[in-house]
Amino acid sequence: MPSDQTAQLRPGTTGRIEALDVARGMALVAMAIYHFTWDLEFFGYVLPGTTGFGGWKLFARCIASSFLFLVGISLVLAHGRGIRWPSFWRRFAMVASAAAAISAVTFFAVPGAFIFFGILHQIALASLLGLLFLRLPWRLTLVVAIAVVAVPQFFRAEVFDHPALWWVGLAPVNPRSNDYVPLFPWFGAVLFGIAAARLAIDGGLAALLAALHPGRWSRPLQFIGRHSLAFYLIHQPVLIGCVWLFAQLFPAPQQTPEVGFRYSCEASCKQTRDEAFCARYCACMLDNIEASGDLPKVLAGEMDDELRDRVTGAAGLCTADAETDSLEDPAP
Repeated sequence: MPSDQTAQLRPGTTGRIEALDVARGMALVAMAIYHFTWDLEFFGYVLPGTTGFGGWKLFARCIASSFLFLVGISLVLAHGRGIRWPSFWRRFAMVASAAAAISAVTFFAVPGAFIFFGILHQIALASLLGLLFLRLPWRLTLVVAIAVVAVPQFFRAEVFDHPALWWVGLAPVNPRSNDYVPLFPWFGAVLFGIAAARLAIDGGLAALLAALHPGRWSRPLQFIGRHSLAFYLIHQPVLIGCVWLFAQLFPAPQQTPEVGFRYSCEASCKQTRDEAFCARYCACMLDNIEASGDLPKVLAGEMDDELRDRVTGAAGLCTADAETDSLEDPAP
């Protein structure tokens, strides 16, 4: 996520594109809004599952996509006319080190959902792989980008369901993590950015974009856009610290684990089924998981193969029961 890229628009001219700094700054603000809402959910001020489904999930995906798209653009602007290796390795080391630090901290803070391959890990890997596409025709890069995004929709295999290969993103079931941004499909966003930048430079659009100078209102956005890695690392500890402090003075209403499970289950279910079905299905799932004594492990994300099989079996039974009940309900 380093942002001090130099825009090389045509021979003999270099300079920053302020509009890109503004775009990066806006993405950072959006990310802070999402993380603040996540913090409120974590401390119990909003319903469980709020940020994991529906509009909030789409919001999070748009934010991640915008960051990676801008990474692709920045790679072309910084290294499209020749890779500046000292600068590249310096920035790569910064991002990789920050990614490793986040993995270490979250491993101890939330071991059941630690960040083993999040947005910074993706940016580090994508920066390396993206170098291979800098000189290719933008049309070819665009085709590869579409393929990278499409592959997980059509192909997944058990061989990738191993911790050493989770970063690929082709396991049958995505592993649990508070920030999971694997190679497939997310590298596609970087490739889209590379293709867009190559097209813009070839068509003269980049020079026009560089001539834009937003007003004074954009200066805060430009500032955080130029220091995006620092903002990324600092903002969440500050936000979660503020929410924690507020919680010490005004604690959120306490909810039982059972209530939390029902809210989260129904929020997920309602993405594909109606409210009545989801209420029956989630009540059934809660009864089954409580009866087996697995609720604490499920809530903690400690899903080994044996537990996953039991949950999958319960899901099948509860789906059948909920659908049978729906058929037996009298028509309104």
